[in-house]
Amino acid sequence: MTRRPAGSPGVPVVDAGATWRLGTGPARRAAHAAAIRDWLSQQWEDATQGLDASRIALAWVGSHARAEGGPCSDLDLVLVHDRGHQAPGLAELSDRLWYPLWDNGIRFDHAVRTVAECRSVASTDLAAAVGLLDLAFVAGDESVVQAARAATAHDWRKTARSRLADVVETVEARHQRFGDAAYMLAPDLKEARGGLRDMVVLRSLTAAWLADRPHGEVDTAYHWLLDVRDAIHLVTGRHRERLDRELAGAVAQALGLADPDAVLVEVSGAARQVAHALDVTVRRARQSQAARRLRIGPRRPQLRPLGHGTFEHDGEIVLGAGTAKAEPLVTSLRAATEAARAARPLAPATLGHLATALSSAPGPARWDASAREALGELLAAGPALIPTWEALDLAGVVDHWLPEWQLVRCRPQHSPVHRHTVDRHSLETVVRAAELVRRVTRPDLLLIAALLHDLGKGTATIEHPAEGARLAAAVLDRWGMPSADAALVLTLVREHLTLAELATRRDPSDPATADALVTAIGHDVETLELLHALTVADAAAVGGQAWNAWRARLIGDLVAATRARLTGAPAPFEPAVVVPAELAELGELAGEGVRCVVTRETSSCRVSVAAPDRLGLFADVAGLLAVAGHGVRSAALRTADGRAVQEWHVDADGGSVPDAAALVRRLARITEGDRTLLARLDRTRDVSPAPSGGGQAGMPLGRPVSLPAVVEIVPDASRVATVVRVRGTDRRGLLHDIGRAVASCGLGIRSAHVETYAGQTLDTFYVTTLEGRPLNLELTDHLLAAVRRAADPA
Repeated sequence: MTRRPAGSPGVPVVDAGATWRLGTGPARRAAHAAAIRDWLSQQWEDATQGLDASRIALAWVGSHARAEGGPCSDLDLVLVHDRGHQAPGLAELSDRLWYPLWDNGIRFDHAVRTVAECRSVASTDLAAAVGLLDLAFVAGDESVVQAARAATAHDWRKTARSRLADVVETVEARHQRFGDAAYMLAPDLKEARGGLRDMVVLRSLTAAWLADRPHGEVDTAYHWLLDVRDAIHLVTGRHRERLDRELAGAVAQALGLADPDAVLVEVSGAARQVAHALDVTVRRARQSQAARRLRIGPRRPQLRPLGHGTFEHDGEIVLGAGTAKAEPLVTSLRAATEAARAARPLAPATLGHLATALSSAPGPARWDASAREALGELLAAGPALIPTWEALDLAGVVDHWLPEWQLVRCRPQHSPVHRHTVDRHSLETVVRAAELVRRVTRPDLLLIAALLHDLGKGTATIEHPAEGARLAAAVLDRWGMPSADAALVLTLVREHLTLAELATRRDPSDPATADALVTAIGHDVETLELLHALTVADAAAVGGQAWNAWRARLIGDLVAATRARLTGAPAPFEPAVVVPAELAELGELAGEGVRCVVTRETSSCRVSVAAPDRLGLFADVAGLLAVAGHGVRSAALRTADGRAVQEWHVDADGGSVPDAAALVRRLARITEGDRTLLARLDRTRDVSPAPSGGGQAGMPLGRPVSLPAVVEIVPDASRVATVVRVRGTDRRGLLHDIGRAVASCGLGIRSAHVETYAGQTLDTFYVTTLEGRPLNLELTDHLLAAVRRAADPA
């Protein structure tokens, strides 16, 4: 109970003799509520002396009604009666009750309502409806309180389905305003996402019989948040719920914890549990609501396939039967990718299956290429990566991918410019980096560096960039990353502050500044472009003063100066295509028709094709692979002396291997003019050059790209062809579309070099006229227009 001592209005104090140690919270709060209730009961006895108090009761709502009030929590009192609006004696009774409380300095809200008025206000005021679910008796006629509570609870259950959207909208607006308690460095423990009010909403959804809520860990987390709130009251002597940085030390001491960081880590973990429980309960409530709608016919599960054994069902991502056990590591990464791309949560049961499968089957000592590629695609998924990763982390899946994540999980930052904990900042940096993948040639390395760049903040032994590089080296070795790629990522982690520090603390126009940066990046242009993108993503994830137009200009100027130091005029080149011996032999026989060899590799298949060259051959082979469901990881082709030799590396999920004989037969049918097999791909997209009036291309079979594709000419790259480079989001049929676009312009592909990193394509095409010459300006413009429409039809 809070009081104001005489002569000190507005300054509450608490019983300093109370024990406010960690773990004593629930019993202490219950005793605290009982003591206040006893005191209020005595006030009731005094106030009702000489008055008719029949069919009247004193009740309360809020934290004290739930026996969860803190040392300085306000009282929320309600005088409930069943006497009608003009009942005699009510005004006098309320005066006798309220004035002594004011005189004693008690902070409280008050209301006088009939049972009918309780129902009425609950029907129009959502906050009041939720609050009245906790209406509890204090003194007087208990039957009146029971009647009011029963009536409002009945009305809530009756109308909750129609009010669910309003509940969710109110919650989302509050979260938008107060942020996420799990990742903020000064969270509002009551109003922020994962805070105390979210638990009240959880209980209200359960009271509506819309859905049950999680129990166990979330209840423990909630009581921990209440303990911290109590300690804030005790330390400040005020009714406040914000855990400011300057309070963390005193709060830690009050709770018997070692240091301020320990409080923030525990608050972050508890808030994550509460927020996740609310998310799950809201989804269950929505599913329950949808299930009650009239359906015609049997209620069979509606499963929409997403690929890699995953399906969307009832707004959640689920796995096909037995999928989790097949390849637990790759399956978990791909399921996460599909969830993040679709911006749909993984079903709780699916999370459990993934965690169990990973725990039951020992993971590989070193990851193979398919696992690394799956990780890269997950990191490139965009903003929905964050809630997906959070759910997987709570389920224990992330620990199997990246055990070092525990070092930064919920870890507070000590720099005043930071808004988020280390783990959340790292994920925000990944999301920002995913917006920059068109700027770099190796988006997979950029995204991995973004994920690992602050790993060193998990320890306090040395400067975090160097420590982070040490930790990241073990991670990259376990992930099986090639040594050259690993060295580049380690440079990015070790030097991730260097570019910003040089640009903002030294003179960018001084040659010595560029020299220092050249040394840091090992005289490598690719490292420079990756470090630039990582620096931008890191600063943008921090926000505020860490990233503004001035800093962007300084950093950009230094990068430009350094690039000029490192690069000269590019020499004409055409990368050689390494042709395997068996493919070279096939090429010799290609004049007799189409030849194909399929070779099974560790996690993919190599499809080698040789055929007489013709217009559109590249597009047709790519289309047949797409129709068969084989995703292309990389490809290379070379055309010489009228013969084309192609090498495709494609996915081989679940043991699915391309059928070489079928591919030969189908390609022969297409050559003869039968395009039935490619009809669906051809129908869905128009990739011909746009007429002068424009025209809208059809939607792709794959997901719409989140960033526009970049299609550009590489100047002076070849003396014998025009070189086109395409950077875009990979999808089914993309190479088929690009090949058709080139063919629609009446042009041929002399050679092609196709790579996919983190779901992003980096494709280079050497295009010539049918006579084998480079393109003139007019043909180049037509080609660029067609390829842009093919690469980015949306």
